Amino acid sequence: QSALCRAKADWLVGINATRLFSVLYHKTLTVGRVQTPTLKMLVDRDAKILRFQKEKYYTVGIQSGSLKADSGRISDAETANSLKEKCTGTTPVCTSVKREKKTEQPPKPYDLTTLQREANRLFGFTAKQTLDYAQQLYEKRLLTYPRTDSQYLTKDMGQTVQHLVSDLLRLLPFAQGLALTAELGRVLNSKKVSDHHAIIPTSEFVKQGFTGLAESECKLMNLVCSKLLCAIAAPHEYETVTAVFSCAGNEFTAKGKTVLVPGWKEIDQRFRSTMKADGEEEAESLNTLPELAEGQSFRVTSTVSEHFTSPPKAYTEDTLLSAMERAGAEDMPEEAERKGLGTPATRAAILEKLVQMGFVQRKGKQLVPTKDGINLAVVLPESLTSPALTAEWENRLTEIAKGKADPDEFMAEIEAQVRQLVKTYSCISADKQNLFQSERVIIGKCPRCSENVYEGKKNFYCGNRGCQFVMWKNDRFFEQRKKAFTPKIAAALLKNGKAKVKGLYSEKTGKTYDATVLL
Repeated sequence: QSALCRAKADWLVGINATRLFSVLYHKTLTVGRVQTPTLKMLVDRDAKILRFQKEKYYTVGIQSGSLKADSGRISDAETANSLKEKCTGTTPVCTSVKREKKTEQPPKPYDLTTLQREANRLFGFTAKQTLDYAQQLYEKRLLTYPRTDSQYLTKDMGQTVQHLVSDLLRLLPFAQGLALTAELGRVLNSKKVSDHHAIIPTSEFVKQGFTGLAESECKLMNLVCSKLLCAIAAPHEYETVTAVFSCAGNEFTAKGKTVLVPGWKEIDQRFRSTMKADGEEEAESLNTLPELAEGQSFRVTSTVSEHFTSPPKAYTEDTLLSAMERAGAEDMPEEAERKGLGTPATRAAILEKLVQMGFVQRKGKQLVPTKDGINLAVVLPESLTSPALTAEWENRLTEIAKGKADPDEFMAEIEAQVRQLVKTYSCISADKQNLFQSERVIIGKCPRCSENVYEGKKNFYCGNRGCQFVMWKNDRFFEQRKKAFTPKIAAALLKNGKAKVKGLYSEKTGKTYDATVLL
């Protein structure tokens, strides 16, 4: 009943809201319980970036040999310069040294969302590409079922994984000569596996290896294998040192880090260096501080450097998938069947749909809302753009699944909400109706009547209905010479009556030539 209610409610809200807003604004505007709040998150982030005002700040640094310490932010140049002057020629004293041992636990094996996020970050794959590649590998029996939301394996898989790991160590180029004692206890937990366990390579893969796989599939297989090895390796242990120095009445801080046990990070580093992953995160710089003791003093040189605050970053598929996973989660009950927006299996398709509908565009790895996307997020009511609706539904659906709530009552409320929505937005002002009309591109002036000439889908036409001037894009002159009739050529013809065109094909000689084309 809970699943049926979810399907019906999604359909009712989606189809009615989509029709309603498409009819109002004369453009296909798809609205959905998951895709609309996702679009809103992109639009909100875009607005934050646009509104961001960068601020300048300064830091003063003191240096002695390999030791560098920093003053923290100073808002104006005068204060920074006077502090630098005061420090020059003085001998700062070390007032405190704090050492802390820290342990970084290994990552867990992949669920689909984590795999999509890391493949996006390292290789620039879109979420859909990652799902497609994983599906292909699953169909070739080299990878376990990809549409999973669990990062654990079941208790009875211990033996299998043990064999798998020792075989992988032989098979993978980056794992040659690794001494690895597998700690399986951390990844085996049957309680945390609902329908499908984490994504791992299969024993079939160990037999077959990478032969016959496309490059993208090899990358993904390597990623999954390295994650499994990392997950059962030893924790990464390191020591941090924070030293504070007093100079001219101000505090300067130096931070350092020493690795004690490389643990799983060694596998990760080896994997990255062999895969040449284009990840943004460079290997962390290990800043090892010299031996320090409280009360020690130094001869130093001092410098002032200028910095700017940086704006929030645009979403990438990696960060957006993570935000979708967490959206509205605080309002959801512990036992809700689905947390966040969408499910691991549907999130990729939702991002693709937003791009395909022209509400979002990809710029490199970034996802940025288009003008239509921004307008859509602005005109829709908050009940459709906030993840709260999803959170509220998940609460009710969980109750229905437990038999504590009445499905008919839930559906009656959904129908009432939809009726109310249609009633509230039954008409809009005339200027709003043109929000989504595509702006016509002016190419030049009409040679007959001097009105504007616009670019259409198939031609360049005069804006004055009475004048029938038109230039067709599939003009036989250009088609025979295998040349596209571009807006650039059209603009030159309108402006000067002629256009220089390169690379025209001659049917007689079979060669290309450059010429001036007359209107």
